[in-house]
Amino acid sequence: MKADKVHHVHQGKFTVILRKEEEGYSVRCVELPGAISEGKTRKEALENIREAIQGYLEAFPEEESRLKVRNEVVQLAI
Repeated sequence: MKADKVHHVHQGKFTVILRKEEEGYSVRCVELPGAISEGKTRKEALENIREAIQGYLEAFPEEESRLKVRNEVVQLAI
């Protein structure tokens, strides 16, 4: 019987953008553009994005190497 490869999910801090919508909240992870979620409440949306980030890293373990690259968040006025 072949054992499945176990992947340990990156433990760290992620930047998420939480947005109030007509009915609830949407949320996305800045470092992992494919990790998006939503919730009826702020708390639910944040719980859901945590799960989305974990699932994303499990599905795409190669993305963890990108997390080691330092990013800079800058706000621009237009």
